[in-house]
Amino acid sequence: MSGSVVAVWVTPRMNDEQLIRYSRQIMVPGLDLAGQERLLASRILLVGAGGLGSAVALYLAASGVGHLSVADFDQVELTNLQRQILHGTSDVGRLKTDSARERLGQINPDVSVEPVNEPLGADNLPAIVAGVDLIIDGSDNFATRFAVNSACVNARKPLISGAVIGMDGQIAVFRPDLDGPCYHCVYPDIGEEALSCSETGVLGPLPGVIGSLQAVEAIKVLTGLGEPLNHRLLSVDALSQRWRRLELRRDPACPVCGRGADQ
Repeated sequence: MSGSVVAVWVTPRMNDEQLIRYSRQIMVPGLDLAGQERLLASRILLVGAGGLGSAVALYLAASGVGHLSVADFDQVELTNLQRQILHGTSDVGRLKTDSARERLGQINPDVSVEPVNEPLGADNLPAIVAGVDLIIDGSDNFATRFAVNSACVNARKPLISGAVIGMDGQIAVFRPDLDGPCYHCVYPDIGEEALSCSETGVLGPLPGVIGSLQAVEAIKVLTGLGEPLNHRLLSVDALSQRWRRLELRRDPACPVCGRGADQ
């Protein structure tokens, strides 16, 4: 017999309190007990504890995701509170990860929250991504988005990306594990002219809408529920409440996931 290691996946058994806590979710057709147990056994990296990350973290914790690594090295500022509902007035000046861990622990003690209080890049992302099942990006700069995308492609891990600015929002699900397009295929060249919320503003509830959708898609991907938004981008103009869904295609010459990656 060879010296290979065979991994055996064992899902946790829920206790009575957990069965009550998640009862309404377990009733959802297609999720059931098995899906809830998969959530409890899952590990997610959340990039950013801001507007998007607030909604993602709150709903995933409440839904029973077993482990959340929350990456953010910023402190809570007063200007954040109009949209970053994970934090309160008393948290101003605290690290966002400290505020997040305390709040999420109040919501659900089942969830293990691991703070990552450092910038993400090529030096630390591979190890962090290797230890999770799925990555959710709610960061506010393209350097981080590109670095996270590269790490997900290399590790073949699902990436759920969200973005908001002004009255516009979007979400996309990238599946390198299914040989789908990556973030760089869709946004190959973002110049320095890209604007941030601090320059253009953002309507407070909009990050909550997109972040909630990111949480929904994460649950679908992790449990096999329904039809995830794989290889698609959903965008909204909240001013007119017009929604569009676009099919995404892989760029064969993409320097991250295509032929260009081998050059």
